[in-house]
Amino acid sequence: MKLHPQYVTDSNGRAVSVLLPMKEFKSILEELEDLEDIKLYDKAKKNDDGVRIPMDEAFRKIEAKRKQKN
Repeated sequence: MKLHPQYVTDSNGRAVSVLLPMKEFKSILEELEDLEDIKLYDKAKKNDDGVRIPMDEAFRKIEAKRKQKN
């Protein structure tokens, strides 16, 4: 992914913020959500106790965790 950041600086020339085109920002958010899903999957595999739940229930739990973070 190619990014085109613009930096906002303070009066001393230090970068304090970054501006990104909305398309790039949304792409980054999607990547982060994918990584979160992978982390949850890896955690579940590591803690595998043999108990299985239906996929739709797993997705509901994942979405609930995402909403708690926001």
